[in-house]
Amino acid sequence: SESGALLSQGRERRMLSEAEEDDILLRRLEEDSGEGAEGDASRQGDLFVRITEQPSCIEGKMKHYQIEGLNWLYQLHCLDINGILADEMGLGKTLQTISILAFLQFEKNIPGPHLVICPRSTLDNWFNEVKKWCPRFRPARLHGTKEERQELYESVLDPGLFDICITTYEMVIKDYHRLASRFQWNYLIMDEAHRIKNEKSVLSEVVRRFRPRRRLLITGTPLQNNLRELWALLNFIMPQLFDVTLDFAALFDFSRLNTEQQQHQVITTLHRILRPFMLRRLKSDVARDLPPKREIYIFVGMSKLQKKLYADILSKNVEVLNAMSGSKTQMLNILMQLRKCCNHPYLFDGVEPGPPYVEGEHMVEAAGKMALLDKLLPRLKAEGSRVLLFSQMTRLLDIVDDYCRWRGFDYCRIDGGTPGTERQERIDEFNAEGSKKFLFLLSTRAGGLGINLATADIVILFDSDFNPQMDLQAMDRAHRIGQKKRVRTGKALCWFALPLAFCRIRVLRTVVVYRFVTGDTVEAKIVERAAKKLKLDSLVIQKGRLSQSNQAQKGPSTNELHAILQFGAQEVYRTQVTNPSS
Repeated sequence: SESGALLSQGRERRMLSEAEEDDILLRRLEEDSGEGAEGDASRQGDLFVRITEQPSCIEGKMKHYQIEGLNWLYQLHCLDINGILADEMGLGKTLQTISILAFLQFEKNIPGPHLVICPRSTLDNWFNEVKKWCPRFRPARLHGTKEERQELYESVLDPGLFDICITTYEMVIKDYHRLASRFQWNYLIMDEAHRIKNEKSVLSEVVRRFRPRRRLLITGTPLQNNLRELWALLNFIMPQLFDVTLDFAALFDFSRLNTEQQQHQVITTLHRILRPFMLRRLKSDVARDLPPKREIYIFVGMSKLQKKLYADILSKNVEVLNAMSGSKTQMLNILMQLRKCCNHPYLFDGVEPGPPYVEGEHMVEAAGKMALLDKLLPRLKAEGSRVLLFSQMTRLLDIVDDYCRWRGFDYCRIDGGTPGTERQERIDEFNAEGSKKFLFLLSTRAGGLGINLATADIVILFDSDFNPQMDLQAMDRAHRIGQKKRVRTGKALCWFALPLAFCRIRVLRTVVVYRFVTGDTVEAKIVERAAKKLKLDSLVIQKGRLSQSNQAQKGPSTNELHAILQFGAQEVYRTQVTNPSS
């Protein structure tokens, strides 16, 4: 039958084997777990004159808080201070950065050249945004093969022929000597600056060797894991003030302090240090015209096949789980296998029926999350919504890819294997007026950075990243300035078990984020731990308080991994023994 037609194009796109993706996911877990490597107005004198109107060289309309951001950046410039623009994702940090460079060049006669370093995924977006907001600028993209870059140096990247060079982390490492010796950069701008949170990484060491007149870091997540990372960013912008050898986290660890007054004094000191160098604003504070965001956690049960596989994984590793005899890498590997099981059993080689491999109901029936998705997507489509679906696992996106073709959904897709030349084309296709694309499939890390998909109003997190900031970045692909639909995310708890009953939650048409969590499994513990990690950012960066315990914000310890793995094990074993057919 047509519904059982052989898989063709979708399967041909699969580039990763199970072993290859396992290796990627394990290395990512090791990195995330820690195994891998305002100023005083009296000082302004006559230098700083407040900007009251949008610069005439900027096309389009800047928001009032973006003009405030421009003033802050200009004030830093006048005081000869470097800074961190750390507004929450979606408030237009790119535009604010372009506006200060344009204001300096076209209204203050302070030209470039400037060097912008960004992820490959946002290279084209940066170039397009510069052209859009300030057509008078002459931007240049530095990327490609050695031969292609040589041609760029000869034809475009010649002093006096460009204003802004936009390049990637990888190209900066490859072309450092040429970029550092050939040009005297005015501003060196690092987008997604948390990439240099480890001052010993190759990228961090390379960019620190540049000698620009000014340094500006851009990040929506200045604090991802611990205070040490924040200190590394401060050290980059002002190394003479923030000694990299100083133990910042220990300096502001007040877990041993006994009174609230002592704790308040430490908090106040921390914020006095941060305030002159970092601007951080939240959408809830400044973007009153932005639609609300509502996050709904949906806890779903496992299918019979998932329960069997989950129990088998636990049984094979019972000694490690009971005696804590395994290494941290072993436990991370077990965790990864259990997370694959929670997503879909077909992520394991040999489990999917075939060959021949055919599309059909079995894809939905095999996994609780897919059964939920199969009930949710048709309803959202009927309501006129447009959906972004994120997963950490490329091979899970392959399965959803097959499912979408089987159900006849029009969709786009971006993952780590998508060529750079095609990324922007797919984004433009989805955002186009009257686009028939209902769904966009994205890998959390490849599609969660610097991509504007504000025509969507629904975000589905098929699985949660160990680093909660990655999920926040993914959500904000839709919840940002320019939102064309009102996006629906407040928190509601629902319980789903097979057979599934739809959770009836009626809210205003805002941006909604549905987070899928497999109940009574490692996923529930991961989500719980992510909430604790976000608390550090909330207390230190957002609300003026410091976390009670820095230790709680580090990568998972061996004991913590052991607790995560054991969580839900007894329940899975119980259902397998008492009701093996469930």
